Amino acid sequence: MSGVAFASWVSRLPAIRDGLDLTPGTIGLLLLCMTAGSFLSVSASGLIVLRFGSKRTIRIGSIMVGCGLVLAGFGTSVLVNPLAVAAGLAVIGLGTASWNTASNVEGAAVERAVRRHIMPRLHGAFSLGTVAGAGMGAWAAGAGTPVFWHLAAVGVLVAVSVATAASWFRADTTPVEAAESFKPDRPDTFEDPSTGPLPITSQAATGHREEPLDNKRQIAQAWRDRRTLLLGVLVLGLALAEGAAGDWVALALADGHDQSDAAGAAGYGLFVTFMTVGRFAGTLVLDRFGRVPVMRWCAAMAVLGLGLFVFAPVPWLAYVALAIWGLGASLGFPVGMSAAADDPLKAAARVSVVSTIGYGAFLCGPPLLGLLAEHVGILHSLLAVMVMLVVSFLLSPVARKL
Repeated sequence: MSGVAFASWVSRLPAIRDGLDLTPGTIGLLLLCMTAGSFLSVSASGLIVLRFGSKRTIRIGSIMVGCGLVLAGFGTSVLVNPLAVAAGLAVIGLGTASWNTASNVEGAAVERAVRRHIMPRLHGAFSLGTVAGAGMGAWAAGAGTPVFWHLAAVGVLVAVSVATAASWFRADTTPVEAAESFKPDRPDTFEDPSTGPLPITSQAATGHREEPLDNKRQIAQAWRDRRTLLLGVLVLGLALAEGAAGDWVALALADGHDQSDAAGAAGYGLFVTFMTVGRFAGTLVLDRFGRVPVMRWCAAMAVLGLGLFVFAPVPWLAYVALAIWGLGASLGFPVGMSAAADDPLKAAARVSVVSTIGYGAFLCGPPLLGLLAEHVGILHSLLAVMVMLVVSFLLSPVARKL
């Protein structure tokens, strides 16, 4: 549902742009409102999850996202007011960031329990949502459905379904095990799951701690941990590649490659489809080769796909480039979250730090690209992403398992 929510409003950006008569620069400023809400939320997400637990955080976050979608659609189609849309995007950002951090803490607990690299598959579920959301967005754009009715329906679906599904989460109520209960034989893979699953444990995501801990001290220590900070920078580059695609691919196809609004939305759907393929294949690839080689290949593929997309001489080649770009961007965020949560006793604090740094690119990058696009065009502004992808390639060794 997080993926459905994100792709729904992203796929309608051309319609929002046309309905409010916005320029690339003003779109960037509009996205900056979501950035502010998201960055504020993700910065506090570690404390929020430690205080309220993953289940309650995810429920509240999903309801906020649903309300934000309704407000953004209302501002576009009814009020025709950019300030209302900006407020809706800010609410979406506030809800999404803490929701995602809590989901990664919960997912890391499940990953330790089953002793396999399943985090990519959990993020693959997000990508499936983006495929569905982009598909619905392309259909709605082609059918001329008003943005309000489209986003309002998605908002209700998101809030109700997630609030219900969270009832089955278990990390908040399962007793904590010592961090030493899970030590893989190999430094970069998990043990054979045939030995039986471990109990779902996440001291960081549960209120049932064996000893009272100072939550603020945990966060402060995580911000001083060198590996955690480098993981954040690693994730930053690949998250920027994913975020830039999410916010600008539909517009880049429409304005840079002379495609229709519906074709632009479909292009973003192609990107997230191949990102989904990469994430579901990621479990097998990571189990076979380990984190470090896979991260290197992902960064290299993202550079190749992005460059080909910008300089494609014909539209069909740009769509091929989106497939390569999607595969390259697929595993950066899930592997970074998994690596940050290697120590279950410090998972929430470290995941929140890596998320905050990653979101700095994922959220701040696309609006800044909009300002850059005012001078060099949308397509060529995307070349700035390559710099951080090179940094991610060089930092790949920090993802090695503790």
